Amino acid sequence: MIILTKASKELIPEVLDYYRRNRTFLAPYEGVRDDSFYTAESIDRLIGKAIKNEKERTGVRFYITLPASSRIIGTIALNNIVWGAFRSCFLGYALDKDHICRGYMTEAVNRVTEYAFSTLGLHRIEANVMPRNTASRRVLEKCGYESEGIGRKYLLINGVWEDHIHMVKFAPEPLPEKPGISLNQ
Repeated sequence: MIILTKASKELIPEVLDYYRRNRTFLAPYEGVRDDSFYTAESIDRLIGKAIKNEKERTGVRFYITLPASSRIIGTIALNNIVWGAFRSCFLGYALDKDHICRGYMTEAVNRVTEYAFSTLGLHRIEANVMPRNTASRRVLEKCGYESEGIGRKYLLINGVWEDHIHMVKFAPEPLPEKPGISLNQ
């Protein structure tokens, strides 16, 4: 069982600790980050942007903890939410090196996917994963995401343009009716 907490300024020390602990582990899967990223000021900006995105309905970021602990073991986010006729977003996530292969990310992906469809009223979620990242691809497959193909040289990861598998999941049909959400948003 995990706890998902939305981004807030109170989490700055724990988020900074998470990124510092996992700097080397996460480097092969993320863009290049210099030393300035691993400061309280940088994490304050990161969390501030997540809060702004949620207010603007363009993204939602959650931090993952375990019961009885405030130590952050991961992050998961719905990014680049587009409304209107598209009603879609990108899913991104990362987990602490000491907590992989325990089902925590599978639970997080399932819960955030359900949130995207039931609470936000989105239609489609796309997650992109490097072919060599078999653990992440397996998480998505267990959560019902399906491959739509390969994006060649899709993202600049750790200084290299990496291919990515486009994995998608669609909301159950018909889309749930959400008060206050229209196709024109």
